[in-house]
Amino acid sequence: MSSSASEARLAVVTGGLGGLGTEICRHLARAGRRVVALDLAARTERIETFQRELADLGDSVTFEPGDVADFDASQTAIERIEAKHGDIDILVNAAGITRDASLRKMTPQQWHELLRVNLDGVFNMCRHVVEGMSTRSFGRIVNISSVNGQTGQFGQTNYSAAKAGVHGFGMALARETARKGITVNTVSPGYCDTPMVAAVPEDIRAQIIAGIPVGRLGSPADIARAVVFLAADEAGYITGANLPVNGGYFMSF
Repeated sequence: MSSSASEARLAVVTGGLGGLGTEICRHLARAGRRVVALDLAARTERIETFQRELADLGDSVTFEPGDVADFDASQTAIERIEAKHGDIDILVNAAGITRDASLRKMTPQQWHELLRVNLDGVFNMCRHVVEGMSTRSFGRIVNISSVNGQTGQFGQTNYSAAKAGVHGFGMALARETARKGITVNTVSPGYCDTPMVAAVPEDIRAQIIAGIPVGRLGSPADIARAVVFLAADEAGYITGANLPVNGGYFMSF
């Protein structure tokens, strides 16, 4: 495949309107990809902001509504995207929510709501794109996990379980699809400068930063660069890997 055809590959980014998702869309588009941001249609104000923020990229980034937590809705969204834009070559599962509470206080609703988006959403999207990728003998799937899926975090049994599950899912799918030219990898961000972290009380945020060896919060761009790397055609020999992007906050083999 020529470099121009390779660069024109279509990428879908779930949670594309979020802080990390928007930056991932921007970096993929700058790398020459055509990008579809998939997110909830109800976020009308955020959709308008997103379109303004990425206006300089022209029509290389578009928005499509969809609910990754719903299996049938995910299929409908993928079919609509492929009918409008062509085959999906790259899938970035960045959609995620939090429903924090200690286990003693966590409700079944808090557990199930989070799992439906953060883990079921990965299954739903991968399930509907993997067949086409296999047929075309090419695919790049990048799932966004979290350092808290590796270390655990107080008040996040649901979130930590889902994020650990994301990488377990990815390793298994990587084994299933490796001979088909599909790679499946995980990026595990540490604490990043996003609205969610900004909402943390200043004294606690200072403690977090003090525990990060590089001495700062991550930026969404730090995460986006890792995604672009793993989504590249040239990254075909990396699969089933978990790439931590956390400033040294957690280190392991």
